[in-house]
Amino acid sequence: MRTKQQLTADIHGGRRAALVVNAHSRRGGKLYRDARNQLLAAGFTSLGDFGVDRPGELESSLSEAIALRPDLLAVGGGDGTISTAARMLAHQDIALGLLPLGTTNNFARTVGVPLDLSAAVDTLANGIVVDVDLGRAGDQLFTNHVGVGLSADVMIKAPPRLKRLTGRLAYPLTALALLARHRPLRAVVRAGSRQHEFRTHQLYVANGGFHAGRPITGDADADDRLLVAYPVGGSNRRGLLRETARNAATGHRRTLREEPFIAVGELRLETDRPARVEVDGEPCGQTPIRIEVIGNALRIMAPPGTVDR
Repeated sequence: MRTKQQLTADIHGGRRAALVVNAHSRRGGKLYRDARNQLLAAGFTSLGDFGVDRPGELESSLSEAIALRPDLLAVGGGDGTISTAARMLAHQDIALGLLPLGTTNNFARTVGVPLDLSAAVDTLANGIVVDVDLGRAGDQLFTNHVGVGLSADVMIKAPPRLKRLTGRLAYPLTALALLARHRPLRAVVRAGSRQHEFRTHQLYVANGGFHAGRPITGDADADDRLLVAYPVGGSNRRGLLRETARNAATGHRRTLREEPFIAVGELRLETDRPARVEVDGEPCGQTPIRIEVIGNALRIMAPPGTVDR
């Protein structure tokens, strides 16, 4: 496998790329042609481009693109699309290029890729290859987070049309509609010899630094070999709403050393009853579940000057 510096040089010199865009992401259908044209204008040679019109075709399109062996695989879509691409590119000699076209774009925010399409393409053309961590929930790799509780129901039931119309507001709107009937969970996080217990409607385990388009803390990122487990509010429904609003306003000022954050490399999550699990917005079985961080598992194209640990 090439070094990151060699892969960066090959991307800058050869400009060999493939493109996959999920047309069902919030801006994917609208910006697919623009993304292709801007990559060509930036000097990239397209080995193949794929506009995914049906959700079931995403993995097959990504497989076809990877089989072309580009130096750079540019992927346009939301966090679910990016997470799927990341799983398939883990430990490969291909850099993932992010074109954030989704609703919250948490992973792009975490690694500093601009949300504007032209600026994102400029990052692909002039950036550097770095490696970042992935999480693993059960057998499934992920970029951003694992959610247990209300979020799993929200991700399943949030209407796609609402997401396209309102962006990230679709998730709290759906949550409000479901919250009145939601029962809190007793969740236990086991990490090493320690055990942490919460009674809550919602618990997350994050790999990256953002959730719902907002910072989790000021010092969480995807290159620190840590997962961050934390509940949002307690068993009271109003507490969940207050804590969600507080997190949105103060996340950037908090640190991993504060309660209720648990920063570890590996944990086991249990609940008092089997609870749905969502991984980066996609259903992924139920509790109990083992979650761990896989260090430096993915190569991405990041802005110049990105610190690579």
